[in-house]
Amino acid sequence: MRVLVTGGAGFIGSNLVDALVARGDQVRVLDNLSTGFRENLASAAGKIDFIEGDLRDAALVNAAARDMEVIFHEGAMPSVPRSVEDPLTSFEVNARGTFHVLEAARAAKVRRVVYAASSSAYGDTAVLPKVESMLQQPQSPYAADKVHGENLCRVYTRVHGLECVALRYFNVFGPRQRPDSAYAAVIPKFIAAALAGEPAHIHGDGRQSRDFTYVGDVVQANLLAASAKGAAGLVMNVGAGGRTDLLTLLECIGQYLGKKVAVVHGPDRAGDVRDSQADISLARAALGFDPRTSLEEGLGATVRWFKEHAAAGSRESGS
Repeated sequence: MRVLVTGGAGFIGSNLVDALVARGDQVRVLDNLSTGFRENLASAAGKIDFIEGDLRDAALVNAAARDMEVIFHEGAMPSVPRSVEDPLTSFEVNARGTFHVLEAARAAKVRRVVYAASSSAYGDTAVLPKVESMLQQPQSPYAADKVHGENLCRVYTRVHGLECVALRYFNVFGPRQRPDSAYAAVIPKFIAAALAGEPAHIHGDGRQSRDFTYVGDVVQANLLAASAKGAAGLVMNVGAGGRTDLLTLLECIGQYLGKKVAVVHGPDRAGDVRDSQADISLARAALGFDPRTSLEEGLGATVRWFKEHAAAGSRESGS
């Protein structure tokens, strides 16, 4: 199969690229390397067509989509805090960029687009688990932009016959997730702090909970969504189906590292939700999705990856 992965040099995208290459697909990647890295594609070097470019460049997106059968649209500015600080760029990348992808797919007669949506669509409702039929209540520009992308996907399926499947990701983690950004996700930040012997910083009391989902399971959902019959036009949750609060998460990481990690608490962060948990019944029924990696297994694999790369960095620096 001929596939395009937008954001393919990023955390989720590069893990997806590896799986696509492994099964023999012809893979093209479009990434502007703002949050993605060429080294994430090292294992696929020489096996993919890489285009460095931006989702805001409609002509380039059109060129990248040419002759493709499926587009996995992972490219985004993936940060709630950054979208609060810079809502214009969030809209241009996440909303308008998705429009460019769908228009390019329509022009190129792409069979299906698999869109990386977000659980942030649900907002801070107290009802758990989150079910796709619930009212959308985005609380940040990022969330609103992602919901806009979902709505565009529905419209392009209904009006233009372009098969679109939107997957609402819940707190994805795993190897290649970067800790060195002000907008980094909590698991890589916790692991990096623990390895450096520094305290972990938590916004709020630490009892806010998330449905932490291993990246391998998210890759599985994408592969299934690319070909599942009857899935076109659907929006569905992709998560592990459970939830863990941040203090418990930190304890688990400390156990893998054999140390207790200190905590520094700060103020709550604008745009964050208190609790999140996915109902994955629809993805099970429509895709045959079955998350296979427990939080403990996923954390173990992630901690090992961080340890290996910390050791490699030390060797490269001569220390």
